[in-house]
Amino acid sequence: MSATLQPDWLRSVDTAPQHAEWTREPCRIDAASRGEGLGSISKALRTTDIAAADARGFAQLCLEAHASLAPGAYGRITLIVCNTVERACATFDALRTLDGRTAMELVHSRFRPTERREWRARFLSREQCAAETERIIVATQVVEAGVDISASAVISELAPWSSLVQRFGRCARYGGRGTVIVVDRGREEGPAKPYDVQQLDAAWRALAAIQDAGADVGIAPLDAFEESLSEGGRRDLYPYEPRHLLLRRELVELFDTTPDLSGADLDVSRFIRSGEERDLQVFWLAVPKHRKGAAPARPPRARQPGREELCAVPFLRAREWLCGPETKTARKPRLKDRMRAWVWDWLDGDWVVAERAMLTPGRIVCVAADCGGYRVDRGFDPDSITAVPPVPEVALPVESQAQDVADASDDAEALSAAPWKTIACHGREAAEEAAAIARAVGLLPRLGELLTLAGRWHDLGKAHAAFQGAIRLEGRPDRPDLAKAPAAAWLKPPGSYRTADNRESRPGLRHELASMLALFAVLQRCDPQHPALLGPWGEALALLGHSGPTAAPAEPSAVERDILACTAEEFDLLAYLVLCHHGKVRVALHASPKDQTYRDSGDGRGLPIRGVRDGDDLPSVLLEEGRPPLPRLVLSLEPAAMGLSHVTGRSWGERTSGLLEHFGPGALAWLEALLIAADRRASRLTTTDPLLLPRTEP
Repeated sequence: MSATLQPDWLRSVDTAPQHAEWTREPCRIDAASRGEGLGSISKALRTTDIAAADARGFAQLCLEAHASLAPGAYGRITLIVCNTVERACATFDALRTLDGRTAMELVHSRFRPTERREWRARFLSREQCAAETERIIVATQVVEAGVDISASAVISELAPWSSLVQRFGRCARYGGRGTVIVVDRGREEGPAKPYDVQQLDAAWRALAAIQDAGADVGIAPLDAFEESLSEGGRRDLYPYEPRHLLLRRELVELFDTTPDLSGADLDVSRFIRSGEERDLQVFWLAVPKHRKGAAPARPPRARQPGREELCAVPFLRAREWLCGPETKTARKPRLKDRMRAWVWDWLDGDWVVAERAMLTPGRIVCVAADCGGYRVDRGFDPDSITAVPPVPEVALPVESQAQDVADASDDAEALSAAPWKTIACHGREAAEEAAAIARAVGLLPRLGELLTLAGRWHDLGKAHAAFQGAIRLEGRPDRPDLAKAPAAAWLKPPGSYRTADNRESRPGLRHELASMLALFAVLQRCDPQHPALLGPWGEALALLGHSGPTAAPAEPSAVERDILACTAEEFDLLAYLVLCHHGKVRVALHASPKDQTYRDSGDGRGLPIRGVRDGDDLPSVLLEEGRPPLPRLVLSLEPAAMGLSHVTGRSWGERTSGLLEHFGPGALAWLEALLIAADRRASRLTTTDPLLLPRTEP
C-alpha cells in the first residue's frame, strides 16, 4: 500500500496480540518482481537552501534546473513540491513572472473537484508524459500518492523522510535517469510548518548520508540505505505518534451517526488527517443582490451543493476572509460589508446568514459568486474579488441532489417525491428489490429473508397521522396509507409534519422510527412473552412487582407471523434495518432539539422522540395486496428508556450494542446499505399502483 509504511505502525492496543504474527517475516518485493529496469533507475540527488520568504529565488532555481534538462522519452517535466499551499501559490506566481512561455500548472488541495477532475486528463497521467511535452508543475503534498507521472526533475522543499521518499517516486518513474533537488527553506519553528523541526533535521541528516554514499535516490540505493539503518535510525526517519488513535471502541461509538445538538454531523477529521488544520467546505452560487423593499436574498432552500462544487478551506482562513481578522482587541462576529455568505441551519432546514461563530470545521458555507475568493487556475484565493464561475447545476446528478436535500433536513421529503403510491405497493417493490440484491451478493438465506421482510415493513410508519397530513394536493387519493406523492403535494418545512386537522404538529418526524416501534407493537399485541420482548425476563420482572400483560394475545396476520417467527437476535436486526434506512436514526433514541420545543397538551405522554410520542398509533392499513389489513398498532417509546422495561424488555441501546458486537460495524453497515439500495431502486420505479386504479363494478 505504501513504500513508507512501517510494521510498527500496525501495532496498537487493539492489534498487539496479532502484531507478532503479522510481522514474523518481513514483507519485501524482490528485485525480480519489481518490473523490468526499475532496479536500475538512477536519480541524482543534490541539496541546497533558500530562505522561506524568497519565492523569487526559489523560482529562479527551479527554472535553471528545468532549463538544464535534456529532452527524453517522457518529455521535459519538472515537478516542484512545496510544503504549504501558500508557498506553492507564491512559487507559481513567481515562475509565471519570470517565464511566460513554459506551460505551468498549479496543484493543491484548495481546488474544487470540478477543476481537479480535469488535471488527470490534461497533465497528471502517464498519457500526458509524451516526448514532446514541456511543462512545470507546482504542487503540494497531494502528489505524494495516487499520481502516475514521470518527471525529469523533482524539486522538493525539505520534508519528513516518508514524504520525501514518496516525492522521489515521481522522478524517472518509468525508468532511465532523473534529477532530485531538495531545498531547505528553514528548519526553525515558523518556516518548518506544517512539519516538526526534529523530523526535518532527521531527513536532512539522511540526505547528507546518501550524498556521502553516492548521491542517488533511485529505488535500489534507497533500499540499501534504509536496510543499513539501525533500529533507532529507522525510528528517527519514520516516527509514528498519531495524536488521535482510532480504537475499536471509538469506531463502534462513531457508528452512531446521531447529529450533534446543532443538527450537524460529528467531525471525525481528527481520525483521518494528522495536521492541525481543520477545514470547512465552501461553494459559490449566483445569488441576486438584495433589492430595496424585498426580502433579503439567500440561496434556495432546495439547493444543496454537489461534491464537485465544494472547496476545502481552513476554517480560520475562512473566518478571516469573510468576517475580517481577529485581534486581541477586536473580534468581528458578522460578515464584512461586501461579503454575502450563508450556512445551512440543520434544525429549520434553510440557509441563514453566516456569522463568525458558525464557521466551524465540517460546516458547508455558500458564498455569493460575486464576492470572489476563488480562481479556477489558482484555487481558493481570499484576495481575489473576481466573480467565481459556479459549477453548472447540470453537472450535478439529479438523484444526488434529492439525496443531499433529504440528508440536510429532518423535514425534507425529496426521496418520497414520486408518482402516487401506497405503503403496500412501495413496500412490496422494496421487498422484491431486497430479495434480488440478497441473491446477487450471495447473502445467507436467513439474512436475505430478514432483509426482504425489512423492505416490506420499512415504510409502515408513513401511516402516522402527522406524515399523512403533510401530503396535501387537490386530487389526493382518499387513503391513510400513502408512501409516495408528487413533489407539489408535500407541505414545505418548517412545520410540514402535522395532522390533517392541523391540531398536532410534529417537526422532525422520522417515519422510520414509527415503523420500528410498530415491530415492538406486534410483539406486544400477539406474543408479549416472545424471546425478543419479555420472555427471558418474566421471572425477574415478577420479582420487581410487574405482573405482566393481562390481555389475551391477538391472532396475528400473515406478515405479523413472519415477525413472530424471528429469534430475539433476528428481531433486533430486523428492527435495526427498518430504523436506519434513511441514516437519520441508528443507535441512539433521544429527543432532538425540535422535540424540545413541543408543548405537551397535558395528557401526560411527554415529549416526542424524533416526532413520535408515546401512545401514538398507526391506523389499520394494508401492508400486502390481497391480504387483510394490519390492525391498529399503538406505539411505545419504552425501548428508548435505559435498563430493562416491563413493557418491551431490553433497551434499544442494549440491543444495538449486541448487534455491533455480533456483526461488527462493517457488516452491520453493509446490511444497512443493501436495504437502502433496495429502497432507492424501488423508489425509482414508475409502475402503476394497483390499489390506486379506479374500481370496476363486478
